[in-house]
Amino acid sequence: MEQGLRLLIQLVLEFAPVIASLVQKSNEVRQETNKDEYPRHIQEIIHTVNSASQKLSLLEGFEENKNQHKEQQQLAVFYRQTQLQIATQEQETALKLPEVQKIFESWPLRLYPSQILNSVRKQERKPLKIFLAPPKVKFDTFDTRPEEISTNVELKLAEGLRDFLGKHYSLQDIVRPTEFLAGAWESKRFHSESSIKALFGILKTEPVLILESEADGDYLNFRIGYWGIEQEHYYYKTISRIPYREIVKQSAKNRALEWRKIRDELIALGENLEEINYLGRDNAVNLALLEKEEKWKAKGIDVSKLSLQYQVNHQDFEQLCQVLITCHCLVAGWVADVYHLVHHDVPPLLPELLPSLINSPVDLQSLQAIAEGYQQVYQALERERRDWIPELALQLAHSFSHLSDRSLARQQIEYSIKAWLQLRQVGTMQVNNPLQSMRAAARIEDTEYFQKLREYFAVVGDSQSITQVEEILYAIANLKIKRQENYAYLSHTLNGHIGKITSLAISPDGQILVSGSADKTIKVWDLNTGKSIRTLNDNLGEVSSVAISPDGNFLAIGSCQHPKSNVKVWHLATGKLLHTLLGHQKPVNFVTISPDGLILASGSNKIKIWNLHKGDRICTLWHASSVHAAAINADGSILASGSSDSKIRLWNPRTGEPLRTLNGHTGEVHSVAIHPHGSILFSGSADNTIKIWDLDSGRMLHTFTGHSDEVKSVTISPDGHTLFSGSADNVIKIWCLQSGQLLQTLTGHAGTVNAIAVSPDGKLVVSGSSDQTIKIWQVV
Repeated sequence: MEQGLRLLIQLVLEFAPVIASLVQKSNEVRQETNKDEYPRHIQEIIHTVNSASQKLSLLEGFEENKNQHKEQQQLAVFYRQTQLQIATQEQETALKLPEVQKIFESWPLRLYPSQILNSVRKQERKPLKIFLAPPKVKFDTFDTRPEEISTNVELKLAEGLRDFLGKHYSLQDIVRPTEFLAGAWESKRFHSESSIKALFGILKTEPVLILESEADGDYLNFRIGYWGIEQEHYYYKTISRIPYREIVKQSAKNRALEWRKIRDELIALGENLEEINYLGRDNAVNLALLEKEEKWKAKGIDVSKLSLQYQVNHQDFEQLCQVLITCHCLVAGWVADVYHLVHHDVPPLLPELLPSLINSPVDLQSLQAIAEGYQQVYQALERERRDWIPELALQLAHSFSHLSDRSLARQQIEYSIKAWLQLRQVGTMQVNNPLQSMRAAARIEDTEYFQKLREYFAVVGDSQSITQVEEILYAIANLKIKRQENYAYLSHTLNGHIGKITSLAISPDGQILVSGSADKTIKVWDLNTGKSIRTLNDNLGEVSSVAISPDGNFLAIGSCQHPKSNVKVWHLATGKLLHTLLGHQKPVNFVTISPDGLILASGSNKIKIWNLHKGDRICTLWHASSVHAAAINADGSILASGSSDSKIRLWNPRTGEPLRTLNGHTGEVHSVAIHPHGSILFSGSADNTIKIWDLDSGRMLHTFTGHSDEVKSVTISPDGHTLFSGSADNVIKIWCLQSGQLLQTLTGHAGTVNAIAVSPDGKLVVSGSSDQTIKIWQVV
C-alpha cells in the first residue's frame, strides 16, 4: 500500500476521535462574544488614563481663582495616583519579561508573533496556519553533503505542499483558506513538545497545523501538532514512523529491475556484457546485488539479517521526496477539511482529490478506515448540522465509486439515504425499498441531492436505482410547477376555541398539535386528523404561550391573567400536571424550551430561567420593560429576547450574563426565532417589518417589508430555507431566505395571525388567529 495512504489512515484512526470529542465539547461551550477585547485589568488602566487625560485637559483656559486652584490640586493628586497605577502595571510587566524570554528560548520560528498574527488581513473565515518542520536526513552514499540533502528535502517538500495547498486550499480561497508559512521553522534546532507548547501559548487564538518530521535511525517520526479556534489544549502526537531508508532502497531496487529489461535486450542484440554493465553503472551494481538477494531468498536465507548496501542516487532521493510530499498533502488536506467543516460549515474537499493523489492500488480495509474517520466527525456534527449528513456521506460515496470493489461506496450511499430518511422523519426500521420511501418525502429543495444521487448510480451502473431516482426528480419537477402557482394551500380549519388563539406548538414526531387560547383552555389535537384529543382547563387563566420539549414529554404553559401569572409544566401524553412555577408578578407573555430540553424560559417584565425537569429556578434576566418573546439557540448558549422597548437583548441563559443589545426596530418586538443552524436571528415587530441579524456580531443583515400591520409571529422551516410570518393584517407571508423573495401570501383568517408553527418534516404550516380558528396549510 502507498506510504502516503498508510499515513493518512493512521492519522484518521488517531485524530478523528479527537476531533469528534472537540466538536461535542464545542456544542456545550458558548463561543466568546468578543475576542478582540483587552483583558479586564488593561481596560481599567486605559479607562483611568483616559479619564485623567480628559480631566487634565479641562485645566487649559480656566481662570485663576481659588476654586480652580483647588480643582487643579485634586486633579494633580488624581493624576499622580494614575501614574502610580501605570508604574505598578509596568513593574508587573517587567517581572513577566523573564517568563516571556524563557518562552522565546523554545520559540521554533524565524518569524515574530506579531508578524504571524498580523500576516493576514481580516477575513470572514480564519485561515488555518500551516507550518512545516522538515526532517534532517543523511545518506552516506550521496555525492553531496548531508546538509545539502536535508536542505533539498525541505525545499522540495515545501514546494510540493505549496503547490497542493495553492491549488486546493489557497489563502485567497474564500471557502477553505489556509496560510502556508514555508521556511518559518528553525529546522536545525526545534523538534519537541516544548516548542509546540511555546507556540500554543502565543498563538492559541489562531488555528494552527504543524507538520513535523524527525529522523530516528532508519525512520522518520511523522508528528502533527494542531489546535482549532478556542481550543483549550493542543493536540501533538506521532502518527507514523516512515521507513525512509527502505523507501530509498526500494527505489534503487526498482531501478535495477528496469535496468535488467534493458540489459537483457542489449544481450539479445549481441552486445558485450562488460560494456553493458559499464553503461549501467550503479544500476548494474544494484542488479547484481538484487539477483544475489533473490537467489539467497530462494534458498531460505533470511536476507534481513544481511547488510545489503544498494547504491542510491538522486532519482531515489526524488522518489523519497515525492512520498513525503504525498504524505504531507494528504494529512494537510484532511486536517484542513476537518477544521473548515467544524468551524465554518464547509464540506470536505479531500474525498474528491483522493483518486488523483493516490496512484497505487488501495486495499479496501484502508479506505474503510478513512471512511469511518469522516463518519465519526459527521456523527459528531449531527446535533447542530443534521441536514448536512446526507450530502456529506453522498460525497464520500462518489469518491469511492471509482473502485472495482463497490462495497465501501455502497456503505456510504446507504448511510446517506438512511440519514436523509431520518431527516425527513421517515421510519427506517422496516424500509424494504428506501428510494420508494424517499419519493413520498422528496421536496423541491432536494433537487440537487437527487441529481447527485443519480450521478452516483450512473457511475456504478445501477440502472434500476437510476430509474427510481429519475421518477423522484420527475415528481419534484411537478412540485416546482405547482409551486409556481402556490407554495402552500389550505388543507383544513380547526374550530373549538371561543377566544383568540395565542400560541401553537407541534410535537417532535409531528403527530400532536397544542393550542393555547384567551378562552383559558389548552387543546391537544391529532395533527393528521384534526380531531381534538383532550382539553386542559385547570384554573389556567388566559393562556399566552405553549411550548413542547424536544423529547415530546413536557408541555409548558404560560398564563397572562394576573394574579394567575404563572407557568405550569404538564406531561404531554397523560395530561398530568408536574410543576407550577411561581415568581412572576406580571402577566407571563411567553414560555420557550431550549433545544437540548434542559431549561425553560418564561417572560413578563423579566425573564426567569428554570430547570425544566426539576422546576428549580436557575437565574433571572432583568428587562426594563415588558418582554414579548424569546428564543434559545441550538447549544443553549444564547437566549434572544424581544421587548416592548423595541430592543432585542442577547443573554447567556445559564449565568444570566447580558451579551449584547440589538437596536434597529422602531416598534415593539413581538416575536423572535433563531435559525436551525444557530447563528442567525429573526425578529418581527410592531413597525410592520421582519429583521435578520447575525448573532455573533449583532449586525443587522436584512429587513423584510410587506406586511401592512404589526408582525406578530415569525418561524423558520426545519431545513432553514423558508421564513413564515403572521401579522395583524390577517395574512401569513412565506419568504425564501436564500433569495429574500416573497413566495406567497396566505389569506383566509378574519383576524390577527398571532401564532405560526411548522411540522418537523416541513410539510405542514399551522396558524392561529384572533378569529378563534386554527388553519392547517399543506406545503407543496
